[in-house]
Amino acid sequence: MSLDQPLDLTTLTATEEARRQIAICNACRYCEGYCAVFPAMTRQKAFADGDITHLANLCHNCRGCYYACQYTAPHEFALNLPAALAEVRVDSWERLIRPQGLSRLFQSHGVAIAALAVVALTGFFWALAALKPPSGAGFYAYLAHDALVAIFVPAFVAPLAVIAVALRDYWREVGGAPVRLAHLVSALRDAARLKNLSGGQGQGCNFEQGDRYSNRRRVQHHLMMYGFLLCFAATSSATVLHYGFGWQAPYPIWAPPKLLGIPGGVMMVVGGAGLAWLKTKADPTLGAARVWGGEMAFILLLVVVAATGLVLYAATGTAAVPALLALHLASVMTLFLLMPFSKMVHGFFRFAALVAEAGKPAPQGGGA
Repeated sequence: MSLDQPLDLTTLTATEEARRQIAICNACRYCEGYCAVFPAMTRQKAFADGDITHLANLCHNCRGCYYACQYTAPHEFALNLPAALAEVRVDSWERLIRPQGLSRLFQSHGVAIAALAVVALTGFFWALAALKPPSGAGFYAYLAHDALVAIFVPAFVAPLAVIAVALRDYWREVGGAPVRLAHLVSALRDAARLKNLSGGQGQGCNFEQGDRYSNRRRVQHHLMMYGFLLCFAATSSATVLHYGFGWQAPYPIWAPPKLLGIPGGVMMVVGGAGLAWLKTKADPTLGAARVWGGEMAFILLLVVVAATGLVLYAATGTAAVPALLALHLASVMTLFLLMPFSKMVHGFFRFAALVAEAGKPAPQGGGA
């Protein structure tokens, strides 16, 4: 493709438009140090569809490249790489997750779908709580432990199976190499530090502040990610205590489920609220604008899960427990069921992209 060849940009698919822009970026290489995307471009001059998918999922949409670029509109090249890669990235999730229609539906009507699911499931758990088990302490006085396990294990495992199949197809599409331990370690290190939100020099990205650097998004993302992991660790530790040591809930404040879950919930609420606020400040035209509602719905759902858990714990022993328990369980169930179709899936795809990148040949050095 000739860079000076006139094109009708409105007729290009998301992948074709991303390929056009990447070809220009690969010739310029001004942004080579910004994130993993730009060094990865230097491996080749021609990009197959799988290459575009890989680069799109490496992108963290920090937007620094857009504000540094000399070829954005009104230049005739009209580059907007963050938006182009965001469209391809979302398209890869929608295309590889089955059934495809549910993913597209959530992305366009995420708030309504999440709200309806929470309301419906709250009614279900409220009705279930009315049939109190013959015995049990704490929350298990309203819902039997075995019943919760029977409901939540399939609701958690089945979406993970859907995601696993999609990741298998993604790996084939991007030409991922056989995975080695070193690749996983490298990917984990980059993901744990959110390296690609550092702006290349650690000064942060430009997500919400235009041409000014900020680490706000990185900090809020860290709070949300590590808060979620702490809550997951709290649930896992409770499972070990219950089945491994016969120590059943409710647990005291000094027990691992509480020591991990309470700070994790607080971190999720603070991080989620911060991410939602930053999203309202960011320019929607520098991302996949059509999925703005679905992304916001996912963030708010995470906040609701954490907030209802904290409120439920604070209300222990009061008459509000049955209603709060139903609401909390409904929000958790909604998060699980929508996991493959919401932006929750981006974490799985992005980690797979980091692993794939670690297994690829070292990028060629030097800018043009």
